[in-house]
Amino acid sequence: MHPTRNTASEQISPRRGTSLRRLRTLIFFISATVFCCVASLHAYGQEIPGTPTPKVEQTFSAGPASIACNGTGQSHGEGQPGSVTGTLVDKTGNAVAGARVTLALDNQTSGQEALADDDGQFSFTNVPSGPFHLTANSEGFAPQTAAGNLASGESCVMPQMTLAVATNVTEVRVELTTIEIAQEQLKEQEKQRVLGVIPNFYVSYVPNAAPLSPRQKFQLAWKSTIDPVSFGVTGVVAGVEQATGGFSGYGGGAAGYARRYGAAYGDLVTGTFIGGAILPSLLKQDPRYFYKGTGTNRSRFLYAIANAVICKGDNGQWQPNYSGILGGMASAGISNLYYPEGNKSDVAMTFENLAIGLGETAAVNVLQEFVIRKFTSNVPKTEPTP
Repeated sequence: MHPTRNTASEQISPRRGTSLRRLRTLIFFISATVFCCVASLHAYGQEIPGTPTPKVEQTFSAGPASIACNGTGQSHGEGQPGSVTGTLVDKTGNAVAGARVTLALDNQTSGQEALADDDGQFSFTNVPSGPFHLTANSEGFAPQTAAGNLASGESCVMPQMTLAVATNVTEVRVELTTIEIAQEQLKEQEKQRVLGVIPNFYVSYVPNAAPLSPRQKFQLAWKSTIDPVSFGVTGVVAGVEQATGGFSGYGGGAAGYARRYGAAYGDLVTGTFIGGAILPSLLKQDPRYFYKGTGTNRSRFLYAIANAVICKGDNGQWQPNYSGILGGMASAGISNLYYPEGNKSDVAMTFENLAIGLGETAAVNVLQEFVIRKFTSNVPKTEPTP
């Protein structure tokens, strides 16, 4: 037997006590059910009324990709710094190690930098809340940007950023060397002919023409001496000499004409090669006459006369024409080897012939400056300079 208890519950009628116990049981069951539901929803990250759930959005743009992230994780009060982490991969899903990632805040000029580790992961700590931008750069890849908005005290995990391989644009500039430019100009120069017949190879109508190499100087001399017109003019000179009795030591008839022809052609070859190729190559001088074409008639006349004793160096500077002067003297000395005994020149005659030769060169230059260009075919279109 139990001891008698004088309690309030014992004062209640049986029907009322049963109803009260059922009500308590129902309240307990409902409370337990609500508690379990709340715990389950919280554990699985479902939306709970009154609790804000962060949203993650991902957008891509043409060119460098752009990712928008509003952050993940919890907020822990106003004004608290947070963190931003992420991973970089390539198109195949492999981690991009060593990439440089820059975090810039919209309201600040300076930012933070981090390097991706071997797993392609990067991390920024102590990041002030607010909008931010990430820029990832790695050699061989196109830059990629990402945007986000970090809440106070939030730990933001960015969506995986995929770097695209950079498109390399290689610009190839093909430039001719000075020798190649001179060769092209020389090809055009060797087409110049007075009245379309007489060669006018030793005149440049390009004022800033590239200097000739030694090989090109010999090429020009060779082209000039073997031109059919050169053979024809030499034949005319030999015929005039024989008709006027010049170089009487050669005699008459076909044999005399042949000797005169050989002597005249020898003068042409020695004068052209010594004064136009050998000495210009050794002394680095240009054997050509550079057409002026502008300025007053007086300035052009003086320019043409002066070019009998001056010339352009391969360096583009004007200098005494040692090649032409010494070439004329050397050619006169060599001619003594095949001239008749009575027609050989002594030292005085050599200098006299040199002076005559310089006068002839000056006269030809004047004709080049004022007359011959008008009758020369295949002249370049380049405008002369003062």
